[in-house]
Amino acid sequence: MPKLFLEQALSKKITAEDVSFRTKMLEIASGLDDVIAMGRGDPDFHTPKHIVDAAIKAIQDNQHHYTHPAGLIELREAIADMLKRDNNLNYRAEEIIVTAGAQEAIMLCMLALVNADDEVLITSPRFTTYDTAVQMCGGKAVPVPTYEKDDFALMPAEIEARISKKTKVLVLVSPNNPTGAVTPPTVIKEIAELAKRHNLIVISDEIYDKLIYEGSEHLSIASLPDMKERTITLNGFSKSYAMTGWRIGYLAAPEAFIRMLTEPRHTLSINSNTPAQFAALAALTGPQNVITDMLAAYAERRTFMMQAMDEMGLSYGHPGGAFYLYTNISNTGLSAEAFCETLLREGRVLLFPGSMFGDEIDSYVRMSYLQPLERIKEAMKRMATVIDKHRVSA
Repeated sequence: MPKLFLEQALSKKITAEDVSFRTKMLEIASGLDDVIAMGRGDPDFHTPKHIVDAAIKAIQDNQHHYTHPAGLIELREAIADMLKRDNNLNYRAEEIIVTAGAQEAIMLCMLALVNADDEVLITSPRFTTYDTAVQMCGGKAVPVPTYEKDDFALMPAEIEARISKKTKVLVLVSPNNPTGAVTPPTVIKEIAELAKRHNLIVISDEIYDKLIYEGSEHLSIASLPDMKERTITLNGFSKSYAMTGWRIGYLAAPEAFIRMLTEPRHTLSINSNTPAQFAALAALTGPQNVITDMLAAYAERRTFMMQAMDEMGLSYGHPGGAFYLYTNISNTGLSAEAFCETLLREGRVLLFPGSMFGDEIDSYVRMSYLQPLERIKEAMKRMATVIDKHRVSA
């Protein structure tokens, strides 16, 4: 029998992901000066002071011990109050688990729901953490494509066309990463009827639900008739309160389901960081203008970038939410990966191609507006120069 070393001993649950292009881009960027990063998903704003102060006070008050695995009761109560006020969702504290970011909530859901060979439908382009979580649990991730012509909203017909006897779960992400798409309420209602008709469980990822722009409307699918019993709502504090590194998210579902998840949640990480939970409580109970102020800045940047894309002759899906512009660069004559590398080397602007988000069409790049407006203006100027140069040469 051959000797086993760690790499050879890896379980089939762990597969090699192609991160070479991301690594290559970061390595190129590290050797350049004055690179403007426009691919990140981390708000450029700092966490508001009253939230930071709450964490400091918790530490000073020795509030650093384990909490209940589901999280501080007062935090869960505040989450339930917010979900009722803002999303018309009726959850009690006992129906909520606070997690180490929405990322842990995703993994917890897949551990709870996915058996070997179960199929999980996932809005695509997508946050590919879902693929990894499904695969690690023995299931199969089935992308449900969205299209620029629909502003990348999820369409019921596309879902229905991919339902099989093995389909168990539908992942609905709205607003969406990487497209910024907000699936309209009328379509959400159709998806709810489809889920009931085909007996699907719905994971509704609403991490960007506070970042909605004029003309778009968010609807939580679990608020619709007979949907709470078959829906898990995921959310968190990272995007709306600029708390990415604090790692506080949550999931909400009927109490019987939540009780069954408490021990697996304990196994994963016992409880979410205790001082960070107090910070999250302050986020919910403190002034909410911090969200509206950041949203106003994002909206200004978004308007400028949409205008810049129009002037460059690049199309995109209408970004109704989040802080991304999913841009079609096919008329530059370059593939998405080639475009990103060229733009980085020649323009010192860092973007990532749609292929990093499961997009099989090599024509899109994700652009985030998480830089001050003046830096965005400079990035768009550089981008226009690079595009003009290569269009001429073509």
